[in-house]
Amino acid sequence: MTSTERVVLAYSGGLDTSVAIGWIAEQTGGEVIAVAADVGQGGEDLGVVRERALGCGAVESVVLDLKEEYAEGYCLPALKANALYLDRYPLVSALSRPVIVKHLVEAARYHGATTVAHGCTGKGNDQVRFEVGIGALAPDLQVLAPVRDSGMTRDKAIAFAEEKGLPIDVSKRSPYSIDQNLWGRAVETGFLEDIWNAPIEDVYSYTADPALPRDADEVVIGFLQGTPVSIDGRAVTPLEAVLELNRRAGAQGVGRLDLVEDRLVGIKSREIYEAPGAIALITAHQELENVTVERDLARFKKSVDQRWGELVYDGLWFSPLKRALDGFVEEANSHVTGEVRVTLHGGRAVVTGRRSDESLYDYELATYDSGDVFDQSLAKGFVTLWGLPSKMAARRDQRATE
Repeated sequence: MTSTERVVLAYSGGLDTSVAIGWIAEQTGGEVIAVAADVGQGGEDLGVVRERALGCGAVESVVLDLKEEYAEGYCLPALKANALYLDRYPLVSALSRPVIVKHLVEAARYHGATTVAHGCTGKGNDQVRFEVGIGALAPDLQVLAPVRDSGMTRDKAIAFAEEKGLPIDVSKRSPYSIDQNLWGRAVETGFLEDIWNAPIEDVYSYTADPALPRDADEVVIGFLQGTPVSIDGRAVTPLEAVLELNRRAGAQGVGRLDLVEDRLVGIKSREIYEAPGAIALITAHQELENVTVERDLARFKKSVDQRWGELVYDGLWFSPLKRALDGFVEEANSHVTGEVRVTLHGGRAVVTGRRSDESLYDYELATYDSGDVFDQSLAKGFVTLWGLPSKMAARRDQRATE
């Protein structure tokens, strides 16, 4: 690589990616453009992050506000697909990677870079999500992974930062590895690696202790074709819906998960998740689907939802199958319009009411009272024909035993 070539680095502002700026420049002779993405992770001011990247040797530092794009283009499709990996985890980290990848590739094109770099290790899922995503959008770009491929341990990174006088405080070290964004928060490592150890309150940030006494919070969420459009009658954007429910459901301790999951690299990993807004929204959306989606479509959609979530977890957001399933999910949500009342309390989001002009629920067919219009005389023949194949098979088996 010549000095005129450029490398776009996915920059978080932490130790590893700060050290990676100098390491890449030193090892390759290239110029580094640091790209930081705001996907609602909060924490440090991104203006400070930008200046730190420049102080660490980047020739350019870009900070992107992607919260709205992330909410509408990534969290919303996950909501419509009721995406829960292993039926529990709402894809907190996996969802944010493709929007970051998209902008890394765009930055590489804009700045004339030949390479994209990331700070992932070789044990996690994110290396796959970044590299497979980059390959799908820009197969001509090269990828660098300094932490994974150069054996850059934390001790080596600290030594490099001190030797080069990098403007980063290496004394601050959390006992956990934390990734967070608009859709939720993931915590791992430290004492949590012993899967018998229970998480302590110090682990949590997005949610309050669900065991503390407090009044319940009742919320009415309105949907239009699967998209949340109102809360308690007030119009909201998807971003506003997630932010408000993160706050309200989080205050009730909703969305805590303690999960041993199957990673892409073949190992099992223990993760603590907080996703109050995601869990509240998915709970409401699933219930509105129960009211508005026809039975066979609903049954088939469950398998599509599961596969959709697996594809996203596995870093295949930009794959042909994922794009095809997106079309199905959109069509399946075409009648998911109405309101759902949810009680948030004691760490749970519980649906207590639902209404929709698209409802397939018919009171006159469902009631057991005098207004019943269901013709029960048709049931006997239906039951007989429905059970006929099983009955014929049973007679055959009976003859064989005799």
